Amino acid sequence: MKTYKIVTIGGGSSYTPELIEGFIKRYAELPVRELWLVDIEEGKEKLNIITKLAERMVKKAGIPMKIYSTLNRREALKDADFVTTQFRVGGLHARSLDESIPLSHGLIGQETNGAGGMFKALRTIPVIFDILKDCKELCPNAFVVNFTNPAGLVTEAVLNHTSWERFIGVCNLPYGMEVGVSKILEAEKSRVRVHMAGLNHMVFGLDVFLDGVSVKRDVLEKMATESESLNMKNIMDLPWSPEFLRGLDAIPCAYHRYYFQKDQMLSHMLEDFKTGETRASQVMAVEEDLFKKYQDEDLADKPKELELRGGAFYSDAAVNLISSIANDKRDIQVVNTRNKGAIASLPFDSAVEVSSIITKDGPVPLATGLLPAAAEGIVQQLKSFERLTVKAALSGKYEDAYVAMVTNPLVQSEHLGRKVLDDLLLAHEKHLPAFKETIDTLRNRP
Repeated sequence: MKTYKIVTIGGGSSYTPELIEGFIKRYAELPVRELWLVDIEEGKEKLNIITKLAERMVKKAGIPMKIYSTLNRREALKDADFVTTQFRVGGLHARSLDESIPLSHGLIGQETNGAGGMFKALRTIPVIFDILKDCKELCPNAFVVNFTNPAGLVTEAVLNHTSWERFIGVCNLPYGMEVGVSKILEAEKSRVRVHMAGLNHMVFGLDVFLDGVSVKRDVLEKMATESESLNMKNIMDLPWSPEFLRGLDAIPCAYHRYYFQKDQMLSHMLEDFKTGETRASQVMAVEEDLFKKYQDEDLADKPKELELRGGAFYSDAAVNLISSIANDKRDIQVVNTRNKGAIASLPFDSAVEVSSIITKDGPVPLATGLLPAAAEGIVQQLKSFERLTVKAALSGKYEDAYVAMVTNPLVQSEHLGRKVLDDLLLAHEKHLPAFKETIDTLRNRP
């Protein structure tokens, strides 16, 4: 039976035990002979902690999976079968800036949406491109499975501005939605499938199947009348009105609250911000506790507290995808991939998040046609924003970044957009080399 070499870029992440657990649980169908954990110098201490925990987990499981760790990415990538990416350029400090600077101007501050999400993309896209250059040389046949946010925007950049085709964005949100719908239906998840389409963090559940029979209306009615919620740990759980759910005629994802309940979400975020609290500050506290637990030499399992980090179901989403490619399962999963006409109103080459058949050659997106009328506009606007953001990431031009910023539905203000853009450019200077001239000009303004 074929065995696999897998490389994880960002191996010192607190999410990595999720991934290790996933590989252990599925070892019989996906025998990983080598798992390489890669990080950078700033993450060396965390990488060492995670590596020792991974070794304890593998030893307890009694499987012959060898764990390697290195700060030398090229050493790790040689002849890899799969490469996973799960890093954050600038760390949690950068996330804090992404959240707090927009909030200081009265705009939603969120790590993958709005102004904050845009700057996470501007920092991330060049690093992803560098990784792919190494992959092209050292493991040209590998699949790159990207969990790094904003996953959809990063996928858009790679598919349309590099020659690398074996790139798939994955998110735990769609998997979590299916788990939540299964609970609403009081059924095993294996019996339930939610057909989804849209963009990453702007995906809609267009239909729900229980044992192959559509039960979407039943799910929506339960969500409307019983206040059933499909939410995530990192997003405030505001209820949807019954009228909205019935009118939408689709299952919203947790991130839709930032767009369809914008005023309420912003109000709550501003209240927290006044006390010095953001989601980043909460995550920093969770991370500190997690890494203390990870250092316990008696710990050989993923701690339950990791669910507080917002990464629940990560291993299921990521490892299910890898196993389905390796075994040519041809099952249906929700991934970020090239549209290829699946969503009729979006360009053929655009990256979309859509239910796809997973084959040994990658995802084949399922034809969806047009999205619901309530989804079409916001999805097209966000796709325009994504394309503009990629253009800015590649050009480093102020005007490109400015137009992208103002186009975002959570900004939509030329005046505030300029203020937030300027502040974020200056704050993230270290991680925006493409914008050096732009930032120098900003700093030297009278």
